[in-house]
Amino acid sequence: MMRYDAELKYCPTCRDEYRAEVESCATCKITLLTGREMADFVGQIQAARAKRRGDLTADDDIVTIHKGALADLQRLAELFAAENIGMAIVSDAGGCNKGCCGSSLSLQVRREDAQAAYELIQQDFQQITCLADHDTSHCHGVFDQDAGVASCPACGFEFETSTTTCPDCGLCFA
Repeated sequence: MMRYDAELKYCPTCRDEYRAEVESCATCKITLLTGREMADFVGQIQAARAKRRGDLTADDDIVTIHKGALADLQRLAELFAAENIGMAIVSDAGGCNKGCCGSSLSLQVRREDAQAAYELIQQDFQQITCLADHDTSHCHGVFDQDAGVASCPACGFEFETSTTTCPDCGLCFA
């Protein structure tokens, strides 16, 4: 178990270590925790992991939380095992039955573990797409040419809609 120095600060997301006077993580842009706070935070995570029941049983209340290809679901299964989240990969009924589409697979977990599993899926997605290193706060923006001024969904730059290309990042809306 890692020990946290009371004189230092730590990022609860990436676990980087900082001097005591630093207030936020340079990578994650979130408030840092003192050594004591970090130890408490890690202890809570470990306690939650220990409370989970691990492997699924026939009596469990099961929910489907993700569908995908076998390779993707197997990668998630490894993450879930590390967090003591019981899961099953099951083949969905249906499909084209011609052999050209492949089978549809679902990832299932206990209902009580669904939130923790979903958060792991989100973290995994951000990591494999490298989105964790990008500002995605503008990604839900919509270009409306009749609005007069638009905010680019890629970079957040505001520009007049008389042009169909963001002058800052070059995203084209035509």
